[in-house]
Amino acid sequence: MSTTIKSQIPGLCVGVDKHRWWKEAVIYQIYPASFLDTNGDGWGDVPGITKKLDYLKDLGVDVIWVSPIYKSPQADMGYDIADYEDIDPSYGTLADVDNLIHEIKKRDMKLVMDLVANHTSDQHAWFLDSRSSKSSPKRDWYIWKPPKYDADGTRQPPNNWALILGEANSAWTWDEHTQEYYLSLFTPEQPDLNWENPAVRDAVHDILRFWLDRGVSGFRMDVINLISKVQDFPDAEVVVQGHTYQPGSKYYANGPRLHEFLKDINRKVLSKYDTITVGEMPFVRDEDEILRVVGAESEELNMIFAFDLVDIDNVPGDFKMTLHPWDARDLKKILNRLQRLMLERDGWNSIFVENHDQPRSVSRYTDDSDQWREYGAKLLALKQTTLAGTLYVYQGEELGMRNVPKSWGIEEYKDIESINFYNKYKQMFPDNLPHAHHVLQRKARDNARTPVQWDASPHAGFTSASSTPWMRVNDDYTTINAAAQLAQPDSVHVFWKHCLALRKEHKDVFVYGDFEMLDMQHEKVVAWKRWSANEMWVTVLNFSGGEVEWEGLREAGVKVREWVVGNYGAEGAKGNVRDESLVLRGWEGLVGVCE
Repeated sequence: MSTTIKSQIPGLCVGVDKHRWWKEAVIYQIYPASFLDTNGDGWGDVPGITKKLDYLKDLGVDVIWVSPIYKSPQADMGYDIADYEDIDPSYGTLADVDNLIHEIKKRDMKLVMDLVANHTSDQHAWFLDSRSSKSSPKRDWYIWKPPKYDADGTRQPPNNWALILGEANSAWTWDEHTQEYYLSLFTPEQPDLNWENPAVRDAVHDILRFWLDRGVSGFRMDVINLISKVQDFPDAEVVVQGHTYQPGSKYYANGPRLHEFLKDINRKVLSKYDTITVGEMPFVRDEDEILRVVGAESEELNMIFAFDLVDIDNVPGDFKMTLHPWDARDLKKILNRLQRLMLERDGWNSIFVENHDQPRSVSRYTDDSDQWREYGAKLLALKQTTLAGTLYVYQGEELGMRNVPKSWGIEEYKDIESINFYNKYKQMFPDNLPHAHHVLQRKARDNARTPVQWDASPHAGFTSASSTPWMRVNDDYTTINAAAQLAQPDSVHVFWKHCLALRKEHKDVFVYGDFEMLDMQHEKVVAWKRWSANEMWVTVLNFSGGEVEWEGLREAGVKVREWVVGNYGAEGAKGNVRDESLVLRGWEGLVGVCE
Protein backbone atom coordinates (compact mmCIF):
# COMPACT_ATOMS: atom_id res chain seq x y z
CA MET A 1 0.00 0.00 0.00
CA SER A 2 1.38 3.40 -0.96
CA THR A 3 2.15 5.91 1.78
CA THR A 4 1.56 8.88 -0.48
CA ILE A 5 -1.17 11.33 0.45
CA LYS A 6 -3.35 12.68 -2.31
CA SER A 7 -4.22 15.92 -0.64
CA GLN A 8 -7.51 17.70 -1.16
CA ILE A 9 -6.17 20.77 0.64
CA PRO A 10 -5.35 23.86 -1.43
CA GLY A 11 -1.70 24.83 -1.29
CA LEU A 12 -0.33 21.41 -0.38
CA CYS A 13 1.79 19.34 -2.74
CA VAL A 14 -0.16 16.43 -4.19
CA GLY A 15 1.70 13.16 -4.07
CA VAL A 16 4.29 14.24 -1.49
CA ASP A 17 5.02 11.57 1.10
CA LYS A 18 4.41 13.19 4.47
CA HIS A 19 4.37 10.04 6.59
CA ARG A 20 6.79 10.06 9.55
CA TRP A 21 7.05 7.67 12.46
CA TRP A 22 6.76 10.48 14.98
CA LYS A 23 3.47 11.63 13.48
CA GLU A 24 1.93 8.18 13.96
CA ALA A 25 3.38 7.53 17.41
CA VAL A 26 1.32 7.26 20.59
CA ILE A 27 3.36 8.99 23.30
CA TYR A 28 2.77 8.24 26.98
CA GLN A 29 3.97 10.77 29.53
CA ILE A 30 5.34 9.45 32.80
CA TYR A 31 5.63 11.69 35.86
CA PRO A 32 8.20 9.46 37.55
CA ALA A 33 7.72 10.49 41.18
CA SER A 34 4.12 9.26 40.96
CA PHE A 35 4.39 6.31 38.56
CA LEU A 36 5.69 3.29 40.52
CA ASP A 37 8.00 2.96 43.53
CA THR A 38 10.04 -0.26 43.61
CA ASN A 39 12.33 0.37 46.60
CA GLY A 40 9.72 1.34 49.19
CA ASP A 41 10.77 4.93 49.79
CA GLY A 42 7.41 6.36 48.71
CA TRP A 43 8.87 7.97 45.59
CA GLY A 44 8.54 6.56 42.07
CA ASP A 45 11.73 5.47 40.33
CA VAL A 46 13.26 4.42 37.01
CA PRO A 47 13.05 0.66 37.76
CA GLY A 48 9.32 1.25 38.30
CA ILE A 49 9.03 2.51 34.72
CA THR A 50 10.93 -0.51 33.42
CA LYS A 51 8.62 -2.81 35.36
CA LYS A 52 5.53 -1.47 33.56
CA LEU A 53 6.84 -1.48 29.98
CA ASP A 54 4.75 -4.50 29.01
CA TYR A 55 1.64 -2.76 30.36
CA LEU A 56 2.40 0.26 28.18
CA LYS A 57 3.24 -1.81 25.11
CA ASP A 58 -0.05 -3.70 25.48
CA LEU A 59 -1.97 -0.42 25.71
CA GLY A 60 -0.57 0.67 22.34
CA VAL A 61 2.20 3.04 23.41
CA ASP A 62 5.12 3.64 21.02
CA VAL A 63 7.11 6.34 22.81
CA ILE A 64 7.60 7.06 26.51
CA TRP A 65 8.24 10.63 27.60
CA VAL A 66 9.68 10.85 31.10
CA SER A 67 9.48 14.09 33.06
CA PRO A 68 12.86 15.18 34.51
CA ILE A 69 14.81 12.55 36.41
CA TYR A 70 18.08 14.49 36.51
CA LYS A 71 19.85 15.35 39.75
CA SER A 72 17.79 18.06 41.43
CA PRO A 73 16.97 19.63 44.82
CA GLN A 74 13.30 19.13 43.79
CA ALA A 75 12.21 22.72 44.44
CA ASP A 76 9.93 22.29 41.41
CA MET A 77 9.74 18.50 41.14
CA GLY A 78 12.86 18.10 39.05
CA TYR A 79 12.30 20.99 36.66
CA ASP A 80 15.09 22.65 38.65
CA ILE A 81 18.07 20.69 37.33
CA ALA A 82 21.38 20.59 39.20
CA ASP A 83 23.16 18.17 36.84
CA TYR A 84 21.91 17.37 33.33
CA GLU A 85 24.16 14.33 32.94
CA ASP A 86 23.32 12.45 36.12
CA ILE A 87 20.19 10.98 37.68
CA ASP A 88 18.74 12.05 41.01
CA PRO A 89 19.27 9.26 43.57
CA SER A 90 15.57 9.33 44.37
CA TYR A 91 14.95 7.91 40.87
CA GLY A 92 17.92 5.54 40.68
CA THR A 93 21.15 5.61 38.69
CA LEU A 94 22.43 6.13 35.17
CA ALA A 95 22.75 2.35 34.97
CA ASP A 96 19.00 2.13 35.66
CA VAL A 97 18.36 4.51 32.78
CA ASP A 98 20.63 2.53 30.47
CA ASN A 99 18.69 -0.59 31.37
CA LEU A 100 15.40 1.23 30.76
CA ILE A 101 16.59 2.29 27.30
CA HIS A 102 17.68 -1.28 26.57
CA GLU A 103 14.31 -2.74 27.62
CA ILE A 104 12.39 -0.06 25.72
CA LYS A 105 14.28 -0.86 22.52
CA LYS A 106 13.65 -4.60 23.00
CA ARG A 107 9.93 -3.80 22.75
CA ASP A 108 10.39 -1.63 19.64
CA MET A 109 9.58 1.49 21.63
CA LYS A 110 11.44 4.78 22.11
CA LEU A 111 12.33 7.10 24.99
CA VAL A 112 11.95 10.89 25.07
CA MET A 113 13.64 12.92 27.79
CA ASP A 114 12.39 16.20 29.24
CA LEU A 115 14.89 18.96 28.47
CA VAL A 116 14.73 22.06 30.69
CA ALA A 117 17.06 24.57 29.08
CA ASN A 118 15.49 27.93 29.91
CA HIS A 119 16.70 27.71 33.49
CA THR A 120 18.65 25.53 35.91
CA SER A 121 18.55 24.89 39.62
CA ASP A 122 20.25 27.47 41.82
CA GLN A 123 22.32 24.49 42.99
CA HIS A 124 23.75 23.79 39.51
CA ALA A 125 27.54 24.19 39.37
CA TRP A 126 27.11 26.81 36.66
CA PHE A 127 24.98 29.03 38.89
CA LEU A 128 27.08 28.49 42.01
CA ASP A 129 30.02 29.76 39.99
CA SER A 130 27.98 32.60 38.47
CA ARG A 131 26.81 33.97 41.82
CA SER A 132 30.19 33.58 43.51
CA SER A 133 31.46 36.91 42.17
CA LYS A 134 30.70 39.60 39.61
CA SER A 135 34.01 38.69 38.00
CA SER A 136 33.17 34.97 37.72
CA PRO A 137 33.82 33.50 34.25
CA LYS A 138 30.23 32.21 34.36
CA ARG A 139 28.67 35.45 35.60
CA ASP A 140 27.04 36.08 32.21
CA TRP A 141 25.75 32.51 31.92
CA TYR A 142 22.71 33.90 33.80
CA ILE A 143 20.79 37.18 33.67
CA TRP A 144 22.01 39.60 36.33
CA LYS A 145 20.87 43.21 36.75
CA PRO A 146 21.49 45.96 39.31
CA PRO A 147 18.54 47.15 41.39
CA LYS A 148 16.38 50.18 40.77
CA TYR A 149 15.44 52.56 43.55
CA ASP A 150 12.13 54.32 44.06
CA ALA A 151 11.63 57.94 45.16
CA ASP A 152 12.06 56.89 48.80
CA GLY A 153 15.35 55.15 48.06
CA THR A 154 13.86 51.69 48.52
CA ARG A 155 15.49 48.95 46.46
CA GLN A 156 13.29 47.58 43.68
CA PRO A 157 13.68 44.80 41.07
CA PRO A 158 14.96 45.76 37.59
CA ASN A 159 11.42 45.62 36.17
CA ASN A 160 7.86 44.70 37.13
CA TRP A 161 7.69 41.18 35.66
CA ALA A 162 5.69 38.71 37.73
CA LEU A 163 6.83 35.23 38.73
CA ILE A 164 5.11 32.59 36.57
CA LEU A 165 4.57 30.15 39.46
CA GLY A 166 3.81 32.82 42.02
CA GLU A 167 1.99 35.34 39.93
CA ALA A 168 1.80 38.20 42.43
CA ASN A 169 5.54 38.09 43.23
CA SER A 170 8.56 39.45 41.37
CA ALA A 171 10.36 37.37 38.74
CA TRP A 172 13.66 38.77 40.04
CA THR A 173 15.55 37.39 43.04
CA TRP A 174 17.94 39.50 45.11
CA ASP A 175 21.43 38.10 45.72
CA GLU A 176 22.86 39.64 48.87
CA HIS A 177 26.40 38.48 48.19
CA THR A 178 26.88 40.24 44.84
CA GLN A 179 24.24 42.95 45.40
CA GLU A 180 22.37 42.27 42.15
CA TYR A 181 19.14 40.62 41.04
CA TYR A 182 18.98 37.53 38.85
CA LEU A 183 16.03 36.68 36.63
CA SER A 184 14.07 33.65 37.86
CA LEU A 185 10.81 33.51 35.92
CA PHE A 186 9.46 30.40 37.66
CA THR A 187 10.79 30.33 41.23
CA PRO A 188 13.78 31.90 42.99
CA GLU A 189 15.38 28.43 42.92
CA GLN A 190 15.28 28.39 39.09
CA PRO A 191 17.54 31.11 37.64
CA ASP A 192 17.14 31.74 33.91
CA LEU A 193 20.07 30.97 31.63
CA ASN A 194 21.44 33.71 29.41
CA TRP A 195 21.06 32.30 25.91
CA GLU A 196 22.70 35.40 24.46
CA ASN A 197 25.97 33.82 25.59
CA PRO A 198 27.29 31.37 22.93
CA ALA A 199 28.95 29.27 25.65
CA VAL A 200 25.51 28.57 27.15
CA ARG A 201 24.18 27.42 23.79
CA ASP A 202 27.18 25.16 23.24
CA ALA A 203 26.71 23.63 26.69
CA VAL A 204 23.05 22.85 25.95
CA HIS A 205 24.03 21.27 22.62
CA ASP A 206 26.47 19.02 24.49
CA ILE A 207 23.68 17.90 26.84
CA LEU A 208 21.52 16.91 23.88
CA ARG A 209 24.34 14.90 22.36
CA PHE A 210 25.01 13.18 25.69
CA TRP A 211 21.50 11.75 25.81
CA LEU A 212 21.08 11.05 22.10
CA ASP A 213 24.33 9.09 22.09
CA ARG A 214 23.02 7.14 25.08
CA GLY A 215 20.03 5.94 23.04
CA VAL A 216 17.33 8.52 23.69
CA SER A 217 15.14 9.32 20.65
CA GLY A 218 14.22 12.93 21.31
CA PHE A 219 13.15 15.63 23.69
CA ARG A 220 10.18 17.42 25.09
CA MET A 221 11.57 20.93 25.49
CA ASP A 222 10.27 22.73 28.54
CA VAL A 223 9.15 26.36 27.98
CA ILE A 224 11.54 26.45 25.04
CA ASN A 225 10.08 29.68 23.65
CA LEU A 226 11.30 31.61 26.70
CA ILE A 227 15.00 31.21 25.91
CA SER A 228 15.18 34.54 24.04
CA LYS A 229 14.25 37.71 25.94
CA VAL A 230 13.96 41.32 24.82
CA GLN A 231 17.33 42.57 25.97
CA ASP A 232 16.36 45.95 27.42
CA PHE A 233 13.99 44.16 29.84
CA PRO A 234 11.21 46.80 29.83
CA ASP A 235 8.36 46.99 32.32
CA ALA A 236 5.25 45.02 31.38
CA GLU A 237 1.94 46.76 30.84
CA VAL A 238 -0.38 46.81 33.85
CA VAL A 239 -3.11 44.31 33.02
CA VAL A 240 -3.83 42.89 36.49
CA GLN A 241 -5.14 45.67 38.67
CA GLY A 242 -3.98 45.71 42.28
CA HIS A 243 -0.80 43.72 41.57
CA THR A 244 2.63 45.30 41.75
CA TYR A 245 4.09 42.71 39.38
CA GLN A 246 2.61 42.04 35.96
CA PRO A 247 2.72 39.27 33.30
CA GLY A 248 5.79 40.02 31.19
CA SER A 249 5.41 37.33 28.54
CA LYS A 250 5.34 39.95 25.77
CA TYR A 251 9.04 40.47 26.45
CA TYR A 252 10.26 36.98 27.35
CA ALA A 253 8.16 34.63 25.20
CA ASN A 254 9.09 34.14 21.51
CA GLY A 255 11.84 36.69 21.83
CA PRO A 256 13.84 38.22 18.97
CA ARG A 257 16.41 35.39 18.64
CA LEU A 258 14.21 32.36 19.38
CA HIS A 259 14.18 31.02 15.83
CA GLU A 260 17.90 31.56 15.43
CA PHE A 261 18.52 29.53 18.58
CA LEU A 262 16.14 26.72 17.56
CA LYS A 263 17.57 26.44 14.06
CA ASP A 264 21.03 26.29 15.59
CA ILE A 265 19.97 23.35 17.81
CA ASN A 266 18.46 21.57 14.82
CA ARG A 267 21.36 22.15 12.46
CA LYS A 268 24.17 21.33 14.89
CA VAL A 269 22.56 18.48 16.84
CA LEU A 270 19.07 17.20 16.01
CA SER A 271 19.60 16.83 12.27
CA LYS A 272 22.39 14.33 12.98
CA TYR A 273 19.95 11.90 14.62
CA ASP A 274 16.47 10.45 13.92
CA THR A 275 14.63 12.40 16.57
CA ILE A 276 11.22 13.53 17.76
CA THR A 277 10.95 17.00 19.30
CA VAL A 278 8.04 18.79 20.91
CA GLY A 279 8.27 22.24 22.39
CA GLU A 280 6.27 23.57 25.29
CA MET A 281 5.43 27.10 24.12
CA PRO A 282 3.16 29.01 26.50
CA PHE A 283 1.87 32.53 25.81
CA VAL A 284 1.90 32.16 22.01
CA ARG A 285 -1.21 32.39 19.84
CA ASP A 286 0.14 33.98 16.67
CA GLU A 287 -0.22 31.45 13.86
CA ASP A 288 2.75 32.72 11.88
CA GLU A 289 4.95 32.33 14.95
CA ILE A 290 3.73 28.77 15.50
CA LEU A 291 4.38 27.80 11.88
CA ARG A 292 7.86 29.28 11.99
CA VAL A 293 8.62 26.58 14.58
CA VAL A 294 6.65 23.55 13.33
CA GLY A 295 6.28 24.13 9.58
CA ALA A 296 7.52 21.21 7.48
CA GLU A 297 10.37 23.34 6.13
CA SER A 298 11.13 25.26 9.33
CA GLU A 299 13.99 23.04 10.51
CA GLU A 300 13.25 23.87 14.12
CA LEU A 301 10.90 21.47 16.02
CA ASN A 302 8.49 18.73 14.92
CA MET A 303 5.59 20.13 16.93
CA ILE A 304 4.67 22.23 19.95
CA PHE A 305 2.10 21.99 22.71
CA ALA A 306 -0.54 24.59 21.90
CA PHE A 307 -2.19 25.79 25.11
CA ASP A 308 -5.49 26.96 23.65
CA LEU A 309 -7.47 23.95 24.84
CA VAL A 310 -6.03 23.82 28.35
CA ASP A 311 -6.63 27.56 28.71
CA ILE A 312 -10.31 27.23 27.80
CA ASP A 313 -11.46 27.68 31.42
CA ASN A 314 -9.14 30.58 32.25
CA VAL A 315 -10.58 34.08 32.46
CA PRO A 316 -9.29 35.66 29.22
CA GLY A 317 -6.19 37.74 29.81
CA ASP A 318 -5.96 36.67 33.44
CA PHE A 319 -3.83 34.21 35.36
CA LYS A 320 -4.23 30.42 35.18
CA MET A 321 -5.84 30.10 38.62
CA THR A 322 -9.20 31.43 37.49
CA LEU A 323 -12.48 29.78 36.53
CA HIS A 324 -14.28 30.72 33.33
CA PRO A 325 -17.42 29.09 31.87
CA TRP A 326 -17.22 27.52 28.39
CA ASP A 327 -19.33 25.30 26.15
CA ALA A 328 -19.01 23.16 23.03
CA ARG A 329 -18.79 26.21 20.76
CA ASP A 330 -15.58 27.32 22.46
CA LEU A 331 -14.15 23.83 22.16
CA LYS A 332 -15.03 23.60 18.46
CA LYS A 333 -13.49 26.98 17.70
CA ILE A 334 -10.19 25.89 19.25
CA LEU A 335 -10.07 22.45 17.63
CA ASN A 336 -11.12 23.74 14.24
CA ARG A 337 -8.49 26.49 14.22
CA LEU A 338 -5.60 24.21 15.15
CA GLN A 339 -6.64 21.34 12.88
CA ARG A 340 -7.16 23.55 9.84
CA LEU A 341 -4.02 25.60 10.56
CA MET A 342 -1.70 22.61 10.39
CA LEU A 343 -3.44 21.00 7.42
CA GLU A 344 -3.51 24.13 5.31
CA ARG A 345 -0.03 25.39 6.19
CA ASP A 346 1.88 22.11 6.39
CA GLY A 347 2.60 22.07 10.12
CA TRP A 348 1.94 19.46 12.76
CA ASN A 349 -0.21 19.31 15.90
CA SER A 350 0.26 17.63 19.24
CA ILE A 351 -2.98 16.19 20.62
CA PHE A 352 -3.37 16.27 24.41
CA VAL A 353 -5.75 17.23 27.19
CA GLU A 354 -3.64 16.19 30.18
CA ASN A 355 -0.09 16.49 31.43
CA HIS A 356 1.74 17.07 34.71
CA ASP A 357 0.81 20.78 34.65
CA GLN A 358 -2.94 20.35 34.14
CA PRO A 359 -5.85 18.96 36.17
CA ARG A 360 -7.43 15.66 35.19
CA SER A 361 -9.36 15.91 31.94
CA VAL A 362 -12.38 13.88 33.06
CA SER A 363 -12.87 16.38 35.90
CA ARG A 364 -12.16 19.41 33.76
CA TYR A 365 -14.03 18.80 30.52
CA THR A 366 -16.74 16.34 31.56
CA ASP A 367 -18.41 15.15 34.78
CA ASP A 368 -16.27 13.04 37.11
CA SER A 369 -19.14 11.88 39.33
CA ASP A 370 -19.57 8.15 39.84
CA GLN A 371 -22.54 8.27 37.46
CA TRP A 372 -20.70 9.87 34.55
CA ARG A 373 -16.93 9.43 35.03
CA GLU A 374 -16.53 6.38 32.76
CA TYR A 375 -18.64 7.89 29.99
CA GLY A 376 -16.69 11.15 30.19
CA ALA A 377 -13.30 9.42 30.14
CA LYS A 378 -14.32 7.36 27.11
CA LEU A 379 -15.76 10.42 25.38
CA LEU A 380 -12.37 12.11 25.71
CA ALA A 381 -10.64 8.99 24.38
CA LEU A 382 -12.79 9.22 21.24
CA LYS A 383 -11.95 12.90 20.91
CA GLN A 384 -8.21 12.37 21.34
CA THR A 385 -7.80 9.40 19.05
CA THR A 386 -9.69 10.79 16.04
CA LEU A 387 -7.90 14.15 15.65
CA ALA A 388 -4.90 14.84 13.40
CA GLY A 389 -1.55 15.14 15.14
CA THR A 390 0.78 13.19 17.38
CA LEU A 391 -1.18 11.78 20.31
CA TYR A 392 -0.01 12.25 23.92
CA VAL A 393 -1.55 10.25 26.78
CA TYR A 394 -0.72 11.17 30.37
CA GLN A 395 -0.29 8.49 33.01
CA GLY A 396 -3.63 7.50 34.51
CA GLU A 397 -5.60 9.17 31.72
CA GLU A 398 -6.18 5.70 30.28
CA LEU A 399 -7.85 4.79 33.60
CA GLY A 400 -10.02 7.88 33.87
CA MET A 401 -8.24 9.08 37.00
CA ARG A 402 -9.86 12.22 38.38
CA ASN A 403 -9.04 15.30 40.45
CA VAL A 404 -8.41 15.04 44.17
CA PRO A 405 -11.56 15.01 46.35
CA LYS A 406 -13.08 18.28 47.48
CA SER A 407 -12.75 17.07 51.07
CA TRP A 408 -8.96 17.15 51.03
CA GLY A 409 -7.46 19.92 53.11
CA ILE A 410 -5.00 22.45 51.77
CA GLU A 411 -2.15 20.56 53.47
CA GLU A 412 -2.49 17.80 50.85
CA TYR A 413 -1.44 20.14 48.04
CA LYS A 414 2.31 19.80 47.50
CA ASP A 415 3.00 21.77 44.31
CA ILE A 416 4.93 25.01 44.63
CA GLU A 417 2.48 26.79 42.32
CA SER A 418 -0.44 25.75 44.53
CA ILE A 419 1.33 26.79 47.73
CA ASN A 420 2.31 30.17 46.29
CA PHE A 421 -1.21 30.79 45.04
CA TYR A 422 -2.85 29.90 48.36
CA ASN A 423 -0.39 31.92 50.46
CA LYS A 424 -0.81 35.00 48.28
CA TYR A 425 -4.59 34.60 48.32
CA LYS A 426 -4.45 34.39 52.12
CA GLN A 427 -2.65 37.74 52.18
CA MET A 428 -4.92 39.48 49.69
CA PHE A 429 -8.34 37.92 50.41
CA PRO A 430 -8.19 36.33 53.89
CA ASP A 431 -11.99 36.22 54.16
CA ASN A 432 -12.44 34.19 50.97
CA LEU A 433 -10.11 31.22 51.39
CA PRO A 434 -12.82 28.67 50.51
CA HIS A 435 -12.77 30.10 46.99
CA ALA A 436 -9.00 29.62 46.76
CA HIS A 437 -9.45 26.03 47.90
CA HIS A 438 -12.17 25.54 45.27
CA VAL A 439 -9.92 26.90 42.51
CA LEU A 440 -7.10 24.56 43.54
CA GLN A 441 -9.40 21.54 43.53
CA ARG A 442 -10.40 22.44 39.97
CA LYS A 443 -7.13 23.70 38.49
CA ALA A 444 -4.07 22.77 40.59
CA ARG A 445 -1.24 20.75 39.09
CA ASP A 446 -1.47 18.48 42.14
CA ASN A 447 -4.55 16.88 40.60
CA ALA A 448 -2.38 15.17 37.96
CA ARG A 449 0.37 14.22 40.38
CA THR A 450 -1.34 11.80 42.72
CA PRO A 451 0.24 8.32 42.41
CA VAL A 452 -0.93 6.05 39.62
CA GLN A 453 -3.61 3.67 40.85
CA TRP A 454 -2.34 0.21 39.94
CA ASP A 455 -4.56 -1.97 42.15
CA ALA A 456 -6.75 -2.00 45.26
CA SER A 457 -3.95 -2.83 47.71
CA PRO A 458 -2.69 -0.20 50.19
CA HIS A 459 -1.46 2.96 48.46
CA ALA A 460 -2.98 1.63 45.21
CA GLY A 461 0.05 -0.61 44.64
CA PHE A 462 2.19 2.48 43.99
CA THR A 463 4.51 1.71 46.91
CA SER A 464 4.79 -0.89 49.67
CA ALA A 465 2.09 -1.03 52.32
CA SER A 466 4.52 0.08 55.04
CA SER A 467 5.73 3.13 53.10
CA THR A 468 4.31 6.64 52.99
CA PRO A 469 3.79 7.96 49.43
CA TRP A 470 5.32 11.38 48.78
CA MET A 471 1.81 12.50 47.83
CA ARG A 472 -1.47 11.09 49.02
CA VAL A 473 -3.16 8.54 46.79
CA ASN A 474 -6.62 9.53 45.56
CA ASP A 475 -9.30 8.06 47.83
CA ASP A 476 -11.08 6.29 44.95
CA TYR A 477 -8.23 3.86 44.20
CA THR A 478 -10.06 0.80 45.53
CA THR A 479 -12.55 1.03 42.65
CA ILE A 480 -10.56 2.95 40.02
CA ASN A 481 -7.34 1.08 39.30
CA ALA A 482 -5.51 -0.66 36.47
CA ALA A 483 -5.89 -4.21 37.78
CA ALA A 484 -9.67 -3.92 37.98
CA GLN A 485 -9.91 -2.33 34.55
CA LEU A 486 -7.69 -4.90 32.83
CA ALA A 487 -10.13 -7.56 34.01
CA GLN A 488 -13.23 -5.62 32.97
CA PRO A 489 -14.13 -5.88 29.25
CA ASP A 490 -15.89 -2.50 29.09
CA SER A 491 -13.48 -0.50 31.26
CA VAL A 492 -11.96 2.87 30.41
CA HIS A 493 -8.56 1.19 29.91
CA VAL A 494 -9.92 -1.41 27.50
CA PHE A 495 -11.79 1.33 25.63
CA TRP A 496 -8.60 3.39 25.28
CA LYS A 497 -6.74 0.34 23.99
CA HIS A 498 -9.45 -0.27 21.39
CA CYS A 499 -9.46 3.38 20.28
CA LEU A 500 -5.67 3.44 19.92
CA ALA A 501 -5.79 0.27 17.80
CA LEU A 502 -8.53 1.79 15.61
CA ARG A 503 -6.43 4.94 15.15
CA LYS A 504 -3.43 2.92 14.00
CA GLU A 505 -5.50 0.69 11.73
CA HIS A 506 -6.97 3.75 9.99
CA LYS A 507 -4.00 6.12 10.30
CA ASP A 508 -4.46 7.50 6.77
CA VAL A 509 -7.70 9.04 8.05
CA PHE A 510 -7.13 9.73 11.75
CA VAL A 511 -3.46 10.75 11.61
CA TYR A 512 -3.06 12.15 8.10
CA GLY A 513 -6.57 12.76 6.76
CA ASP A 514 -8.45 15.95 6.08
CA PHE A 515 -10.76 17.56 8.65
CA GLU A 516 -14.03 19.48 8.74
CA MET A 517 -15.91 20.58 11.83
CA LEU A 518 -19.71 20.14 11.72
CA ASP A 519 -22.38 22.42 13.17
CA MET A 520 -20.11 25.06 14.69
CA GLN A 521 -22.95 26.82 16.54
CA HIS A 522 -24.41 23.94 18.56
CA GLU A 523 -23.92 24.56 22.28
CA LYS A 524 -23.52 20.90 23.32
CA VAL A 525 -22.41 18.72 20.41
CA VAL A 526 -18.87 18.64 19.05
CA ALA A 527 -18.60 16.74 15.77
CA TRP A 528 -16.26 16.47 12.80
CA LYS A 529 -15.59 14.37 9.76
CA ARG A 530 -12.19 13.01 8.72
CA TRP A 531 -11.34 11.56 5.33
CA SER A 532 -8.59 10.20 3.13
CA ALA A 533 -8.64 9.24 -0.54
CA ASN A 534 -10.28 5.93 0.38
CA GLU A 535 -12.64 6.42 3.33
CA MET A 536 -14.50 8.91 5.52
CA TRP A 537 -15.27 8.75 9.25
CA VAL A 538 -17.29 10.93 11.58
CA THR A 539 -16.89 11.66 15.31
CA VAL A 540 -19.87 12.92 17.33
CA LEU A 541 -19.51 13.95 20.99
CA ASN A 542 -22.15 15.21 23.41
CA PHE A 543 -20.39 17.54 25.85
CA SER A 544 -23.30 17.64 28.27
CA GLY A 545 -24.99 15.42 30.79
CA GLY A 546 -28.41 15.65 29.15
CA GLU A 547 -29.99 13.93 26.16
CA VAL A 548 -29.58 15.85 22.91
CA GLU A 549 -31.37 15.35 19.61
CA TRP A 550 -28.95 16.51 16.92
CA GLU A 551 -29.56 16.93 13.19
CA GLY A 552 -26.06 17.97 12.22
CA LEU A 553 -25.33 14.87 10.16
CA ARG A 554 -28.39 15.34 7.99
CA GLU A 555 -27.67 19.04 7.59
CA ALA A 556 -24.09 18.26 6.52
CA GLY A 557 -25.20 15.52 4.13
CA VAL A 558 -23.19 12.91 6.01
CA LYS A 559 -24.56 9.36 5.94
CA VAL A 560 -23.13 6.88 8.44
CA ARG A 561 -22.80 3.32 7.20
CA GLU A 562 -21.90 1.90 10.62
CA TRP A 563 -21.23 3.22 14.10
CA VAL A 564 -18.01 1.39 14.85
CA VAL A 565 -17.37 2.46 18.42
CA GLY A 566 -19.30 4.29 21.12
CA ASN A 567 -18.86 4.87 24.81
CA TYR A 568 -22.22 3.28 25.63
CA GLY A 569 -21.13 0.01 24.05
CA ALA A 570 -21.34 -1.31 20.49
CA GLU A 571 -25.01 -2.18 20.80
CA GLY A 572 -25.81 1.36 21.90
CA ALA A 573 -23.92 2.78 18.95
CA LYS A 574 -26.19 1.00 16.48
CA GLY A 575 -29.53 2.27 17.70
CA ASN A 576 -29.18 6.02 17.82
CA VAL A 577 -30.48 7.21 14.46
CA ARG A 578 -34.14 8.25 14.67
CA ASP A 579 -35.94 10.01 11.83
CA GLU A 580 -32.63 11.30 10.40
CA SER A 581 -31.74 12.78 13.78
CA LEU A 582 -29.12 11.46 16.14
CA VAL A 583 -30.22 11.04 19.75
CA LEU A 584 -27.27 11.33 22.07
CA ARG A 585 -27.40 10.41 25.73
CA GLY A 586 -25.47 12.27 28.42
CA TRP A 587 -21.76 12.47 27.58
CA GLU A 588 -22.23 10.06 24.71
CA GLY A 589 -19.63 9.76 21.99
CA LEU A 590 -19.76 7.89 18.69
CA VAL A 591 -17.33 7.21 15.87
CA GLY A 592 -18.65 5.83 12.61
CA VAL A 593 -17.58 5.05 9.07
CA CYS A 594 -19.51 6.88 6.38
CA GLU A 595 -21.10 5.69 3.14
